[in-house]
Amino acid sequence: MAWFKKEPGTAGKENRVRTPEGLWIKCDGCKEILSKPELEQNLHVCPRCQHHFRIGARARVGLLADPESFKECDAGLRSLDPLGFKDQKSYLERLRAARKSTGMEECLLSGTAAIGGFPVSLVAMEFDFMGGSMGSATGEKVTRAVERAINARVPFIAVTCSGGARMQESVLALMQMAKTSAALGRLAGAGLPFISVLTDPTTGGVTASYAMLGDILIAEPKALIGFAGPRVIQDTIRQELPAGFQRSEFLLEHGFVDMIVERKNLRPVLIQLLGYFAQADAARH
Repeated sequence: MAWFKKEPGTAGKENRVRTPEGLWIKCDGCKEILSKPELEQNLHVCPRCQHHFRIGARARVGLLADPESFKECDAGLRSLDPLGFKDQKSYLERLRAARKSTGMEECLLSGTAAIGGFPVSLVAMEFDFMGGSMGSATGEKVTRAVERAINARVPFIAVTCSGGARMQESVLALMQMAKTSAALGRLAGAGLPFISVLTDPTTGGVTASYAMLGDILIAEPKALIGFAGPRVIQDTIRQELPAGFQRSEFLLEHGFVDMIVERKNLRPVLIQLLGYFAQADAARH
């Protein structure tokens, strides 16, 4: 049985310059106050310190895919509430709030696209949807995207941004780790590449499953990537962690990722990699 379905001013202030609300934002990296229009023009990367702000799934696809090439698949796939889970709010209440705020049915945007003219199966996670947590529908969407890649004989690309498996679905969410990993095993057996793009944060069950199984692992600068968070690990082992632990640069130095790519360069790098894969496939045939 599947646990998802389709489906006003005061005196003395008259001469002050009034700043439109929401026009400025503080950088989490350098703490500078930035203009939102300037930040958007710079792909949501701080022009002072190069801190990469989180961006949504649709913005991510818009940066990577060729114009008008993305065709969404499985848009109506959504998780149910098989456990009747409730903490401070019911799971259904949280799902409704997430759907309303993001305009998505689930935390994963999935579809087919072209990048530099190369056809791909592409998925991207939406962190604003319950922390990008992987539930039953999320795992199903990833699996279907992999299967589309196999059927069309195209590369699979996943952009991850997640807090891990969705606790409100308990073991049903944990099962998605095995399910997505098995699908990627079939992709590898078909001789098709998987490029995994790790953004901040990529943690928990997503890191422990499909996110780290890429043939090429690309990370954005200073992204938090790991299973348990550094504070949890430090409290558990009661030792100080190395500087930069679980950040992209630390992982690159220790061989856990293949490259760190700034956001402005990600699409060109993907096009270059897809070109290599296409050449290798042509040589085999």
